Amino acid sequence: MTDLKVGGVPEHFNYPWYLTLKNKEYTKENINLRWQDYPGGTGQMCKALRNGNVDIAIVLTEGIIKDIADGNPSKIVQTFVKTPLIWGIHVGAKSKFKKIEDLEHATIAISRFGSGSHLMAIVNAHNQGWDVKNLKFKVIGNLQGGIDALTNGEADYFMWEHFTTKPLVDNGTFRRVGDCPTPWPCFVVAVRNEVLENNFNEVKKVLDIINNQTKDFKDIENIDKTLSIRYEQQLEDIQKWLKITEWNDGKPITKNLITRIQNKMVRFNVIKKKKNSTDFVKNMYI
Repeated sequence: MTDLKVGGVPEHFNYPWYLTLKNKEYTKENINLRWQDYPGGTGQMCKALRNGNVDIAIVLTEGIIKDIADGNPSKIVQTFVKTPLIWGIHVGAKSKFKKIEDLEHATIAISRFGSGSHLMAIVNAHNQGWDVKNLKFKVIGNLQGGIDALTNGEADYFMWEHFTTKPLVDNGTFRRVGDCPTPWPCFVVAVRNEVLENNFNEVKKVLDIINNQTKDFKDIENIDKTLSIRYEQQLEDIQKWLKITEWNDGKPITKNLITRIQNKMVRFNVIKKKKNSTDFVKNMYI
């Protein structure tokens, strides 16, 4: 039995992993796969990949590209969710800020440096024509930290996935002033190089199982109701999310896609310079 640790955010995107684990599909392939929640998001998972606490991570594309460029000994093996992630831009319920344009000199709550909430704040600033060198950040750890920081005035706005934060908008904790979609596929699967060297076939089996699950995920009977209850979201929000979300269809991630994403990230000042796209990708299907 091969032991492997997989991690991701405790959000609706990763429910297919829960189903395959519940059905013991990896055990049938002689793989002891263990899931670990990372509420701190991609920055927390990049750190876990670096120190060996997780073998496979479902991470935001922009975060892992930046971290591999900075020396993370991992490779992207495929896209997980190929549609953009919609980032809600939130202020506290009692905030004086009314629209995105008001936030140019405001303090941004981020889970950690290198996380999606950090990098997408830079993308949003670039979209608005602001000077990204002047952005001010407050590290808050996770979603609860963002709630606390906006409520007590330690930070002015916070970017997090639109549908995950929708209940907080509905209950008046946050006010959403706008959205910022990622200009690339949102989630990828990253694997530590050491694991790819030692357990290539087992990783490939894991990918085959999860891809088979996501292929028909939307057709599961009452999946909208199941997700609504499990993640405490309004049924119509989950239905809207399901409509706009597409998982990977089993195709490998291409070097051309990584190059295009890097070009955008350089333009957005998220990374300083482009690297050889071969450094980022491992094709599992050669």
